[in-house]
Amino acid sequence: MQIAVSGGKGGTGKSTIAINLAIALKEHFDLVLADLDVEAPNDHLLLGVELQNESPVNSFIPHFDYSKCIRCKKCAEVCEENAIITMRDGTPFLMPTLCSGCRACEIVCPVHGAILEGQKLMGYTYETQTPYEFPLVTGKLLEGEERAMPIVVAAKRRAKKLNKELLVVDTAAGTSNTVSKALEDSQLIIAVTEPTPLGLHDLGLILELAKIMDIEAWIIINRSDLGPKEPIKELAEKYSAKIVGEIPYSERIIKSYVEGKPIILTGCEESEIFRGLAKKVIKYLR
Repeated sequence: MQIAVSGGKGGTGKSTIAINLAIALKEHFDLVLADLDVEAPNDHLLLGVELQNESPVNSFIPHFDYSKCIRCKKCAEVCEENAIITMRDGTPFLMPTLCSGCRACEIVCPVHGAILEGQKLMGYTYETQTPYEFPLVTGKLLEGEERAMPIVVAAKRRAKKLNKELLVVDTAAGTSNTVSKALEDSQLIIAVTEPTPLGLHDLGLILELAKIMDIEAWIIINRSDLGPKEPIKELAEKYSAKIVGEIPYSERIIKSYVEGKPIILTGCEESEIFRGLAKKVIKYLR
């Protein structure tokens, strides 16, 4: 089984909800938490752990053997990223930062061995044991790299290989193709928003994506006392999404965030909100 914590807008608190929900669900499921916000992964910080068991993620990059190249220009013609340019005589050159690693050039090349396989480091995945009796799998894009998809795919694959009963996914903000990949195979999306104009706009985007992917969507309103909630309720009704929880602004949650101590373990009033959410998820999954 797989559930995902997402939200169109960044900074709404989805990582806080993901880690506290995972801790609560661990009492009922053998689970793994996957941080697929590969450009800014922070679940390990909120859990107070150091990333462990680093594994590199490499992508294909073509190397040209000019002694075999016949200067046919087919590699450049097929490259949708325009990563390969050719001189007047057809000699190809690669611009590595544009290469997506799709291998189209290798496939169309008519001369065996004219394009050799090279490897480009894109980032890393990690598998970290947490003190909460579940592992955390993290994807981290190499600084300066622009293509996050290979890291998301590798991290999700690593999490699935653990063969746990439940996979809890924490996605990046937005509705990009990497978010769609992270959401893939989910039975439930928990969309985190806030009562602000931008929060409402981006919530609409994630609910539309959930509709396209045919995944049930729930809504959590974080910092629920910041503004009017009626527009969120109207949007939820439009997409047949349930509002399953409201979290008011809380200095205790902020303090737990800074200290890397999950709020659900404190027994305070706010912790019961997360336990209530966990009960609803358990009932839904079972």
